Amino acid sequence: MQGADRAQVRTVGTSPATVLDSCVARSPARVAGRPSPVRHRRQPRGYRNGLTALAMGGGVLLSACGPGSVYPLLALAAPVETVAVPSWPSKAHPATEQPAPTATPTPTGQPFVIGSSVGGRPLQVFRFGAGPSERLIVAGIHGGYEWNTVLLADALIAHLRDGSIQVPAGVSLFILRSLNPDGEARSRGYAGRANDNGVDLNRNWPTTWQPDWNRAGCWNYLPITAGIHPLSEPETAALLSFIVEHDFQAVISYHSAALGIFPGGDPPNPESTRLAEALAAVTDYPYPPLNYGCEYTGQFADWSSAQGIAAVDLELSTHDSIDLWVNLEVLRTFLAFEPTSDGPPTPPSPRNPIRAPE
Repeated sequence: MQGADRAQVRTVGTSPATVLDSCVARSPARVAGRPSPVRHRRQPRGYRNGLTALAMGGGVLLSACGPGSVYPLLALAAPVETVAVPSWPSKAHPATEQPAPTATPTPTGQPFVIGSSVGGRPLQVFRFGAGPSERLIVAGIHGGYEWNTVLLADALIAHLRDGSIQVPAGVSLFILRSLNPDGEARSRGYAGRANDNGVDLNRNWPTTWQPDWNRAGCWNYLPITAGIHPLSEPETAALLSFIVEHDFQAVISYHSAALGIFPGGDPPNPESTRLAEALAAVTDYPYPPLNYGCEYTGQFADWSSAQGIAAVDLELSTHDSIDLWVNLEVLRTFLAFEPTSDGPPTPPSPRNPIRAPE
């Protein structure tokens, strides 16, 4: 990217290990078409740390201004070019030279790397605050197809860095600005949705994963898969590894566009529902969300919810706006949110509920 400045980043990760079966699923109970209030217990740290995954490491950070934005884009690749059809590069993509791994987090507001994409691009996380109550925001899970979520993450990072948004003393906020940097680099269109293996990273999680799904009512513009098995992709494996090494209480996964706020879980975890309701109260995003009859499988928010984490998918209003002022209120509400659940994870459920397409 022209005019880009190089800056060192540091790597946090684990040694490669076999990804264990972490299919913690949920109860299908419903009342009058709405999920029943099943209680969840946050598991002790050792329970979640029992799930291991690959965490690839390293990379360098490039910074530049994105088109039409006054915020640093912190871009990872060459300028985006929309293409008509997908062409998934091979795994032999040359990776950027990696810094040595370290278990020490970088200072607040600075990026560190939790892994790499299929194409060797770093997965960058920014930390703000040092409190024991940990929150996580994930953007760009669908790469260039939802590029505005990455731009929003960069805007939130800018506001946190300049002090216009303050993280409470007891809170640590982590922002993963782009889980799918390969798709982001490939296209700002349909062809940017998958990673470099042609996988939808939001269908690659262990909870209710299926190798294929009924495409009726779902995103179906180009061929895309759920991966050859859960966590088959380095991006999802690295994020899972990062999550189980922490004790996150709440997660927002940003998407676009226009369908509303989806609480994670099958049925929705009551804590995820509380978080969705809190965010809906300060926005005009649809809640309950719009429903086009898509059945979801292998979803990140559902997996997070199954771990006892309050989790939501939050969809921006369009594919090219970041709804900044609305999402500054979302961020303030998210930082103030306090989970209250103290029940066990719900028992297995064979399939996800019917939810709207992304």
